[in-house]
Amino acid sequence: MDHPAELRTLHIAVLHGDGIGIEVVAAALAVLAAVQPRMPGVRLELQSHPAGAAEFRRTGHDLPESTIQACRDADAILLGAMGLPDVRHPDGRECTPQIALREILDLYAGLRPIRLMHAADCPLKSCDAGQIDFLIIRENTEGLFWSRNERLTPGSEEARDTLRISRAGSERLFRTAFTLARGRRNHVTLVDKANVLPSMVFFRRIFDEVAAEFPDVETQRVYVDAAALFLVQRPQRFDVIVTENMFGDILSDLGAALIGGMGMAPSADIGAQHAVFQPSHGTAPDIAGQGIANPVATILSAAMMLDWFELTETRTAAQRIRDAVTAALSDPALRTPDLGGRRSTTEVTRAILDCL
Repeated sequence: MDHPAELRTLHIAVLHGDGIGIEVVAAALAVLAAVQPRMPGVRLELQSHPAGAAEFRRTGHDLPESTIQACRDADAILLGAMGLPDVRHPDGRECTPQIALREILDLYAGLRPIRLMHAADCPLKSCDAGQIDFLIIRENTEGLFWSRNERLTPGSEEARDTLRISRAGSERLFRTAFTLARGRRNHVTLVDKANVLPSMVFFRRIFDEVAAEFPDVETQRVYVDAAALFLVQRPQRFDVIVTENMFGDILSDLGAALIGGMGMAPSADIGAQHAVFQPSHGTAPDIAGQGIANPVATILSAAMMLDWFELTETRTAAQRIRDAVTAALSDPALRTPDLGGRRSTTEVTRAILDCL
């Protein structure tokens, strides 16, 4: 007698966040529910937890200990945008629990895939769908963000931020970049500022050492200012870009602009044991509650999460989601206002669900 295959349960912590984060996470959950029947050997168990500016207003904590523990215990974390400009800590900093999670869970690699789905969404004069397809890998735990928790002394006449580059942090970042490049087009571009900063000279030296471990992968080294230029002039030249924390933060937004904006840009923050998946955009409080937020970035982030589980069923479901998004967006009229359209969050989500 045949026995049914063992059902594997994947526990996902859901942090809805603030502003449009709540709306776009709801869209992603609807898509996950739609693909669940296509994963007969896998069950997604999703549980919501509080975090963000609204939670800070309510309790004085933007990332409660109970939420941190739930994230540690989960197989993955799906996170909406967090923070609001008018909700700040006493020292003036905005609530950024998503950054704190990177540090707490040691999510050292920020993956920012940039892929153009429709030529109409690209601001460049001539670029067809598929021509722009690269991955930015941003170091997440050090770089210029290293000193973000330092406090400015009242009355100070100057302020300094420390840019930290460690051998251990750089080696694991570069090995991730080369490994992922092997699954793409076998090309890695290092973006640094090694012509000026000693920290970047060190960064490049470690890159060269790790590159020697991957002789089958082609490499290129580009200064960050030149990289910004080339991303606008010839984005098709890039496959995998690996860079420091702040440089990656800036170039990720530039990359998103090439494919329609932040509403089209998914992301993942990956560590050895944990991973967070979220849209690259912010909370957009100016449009929150209007039902016009672009859900695509969050839906594609959920697909990245399914890929990360490395199961046949989840990877197949992830590809189904990407195919459905591509099919839905093949209609140039199916666009939310951020892309110049008039469709609502619900209408775009419904179209993607129909394509599933």
